[in-house]
Amino acid sequence: MRDGRYVVVIVDDHALFSQGLALLLESRAGETFTVAGSTTAGEEAVALVGREAADIAIVDLALPPLGGVETIRRIVTAYPRTRVLALSGTEDLGLAAAALRAGASGFLGKSADPEVLVAPLLAIAAGVRVVRPDLLDALLAAGDRSADGLLDRLGEREVELWRLLARGLETSEIARPMLVSERTAKRMIASLLHKLGAANRIEAAALAGRYGLLDG
Repeated sequence: MRDGRYVVVIVDDHALFSQGLALLLESRAGETFTVAGSTTAGEEAVALVGREAADIAIVDLALPPLGGVETIRRIVTAYPRTRVLALSGTEDLGLAAAALRAGASGFLGKSADPEVLVAPLLAIAAGVRVVRPDLLDALLAAGDRSADGLLDRLGEREVELWRLLARGLETSEIARPMLVSERTAKRMIASLLHKLGAANRIEAAALAGRYGLLDG
């Protein structure tokens, strides 16, 4: 804390959103929170948290190229005492689950009224996890999807490819550990997306979180 207030940092690729959120927190709850800084790059998030000794990091899950989930994982690994509130512009359950698995203390949609962020931040600062009731119900209903046999239908290399893909790596970065050319890696990724029923890499990463492939 700083001067009796919780120190907050914002990680969002939209600078205007960060500025608006900072102004909101300062005007509505300035006696409780102080926004110490922000960044539009997930790669800079860990350094920002450390530099400001942040109590809370608000992280947008749509952070190219690193991704919000990996950003959260790095923050929590480096600074376990820092609480993370994940924000998303979508209601993707897989992405929500991945964020929580990565160590987020809460998940909210960016479509919510910004003023509702104050109460969740207070709860998170107190060590309470925050998930909207309807989202929690949906996550519980989704349950453990491993029973549908998807993992059983994938080979070891395909699962490893899925993990690499979910980490937000570029095709060239995936090709190296898979010991294939970049062109072959592209074909492998396309085939994997088809098997997963995922429209793109983001959906594949969300599914990876749902299946527990992002744990550990």
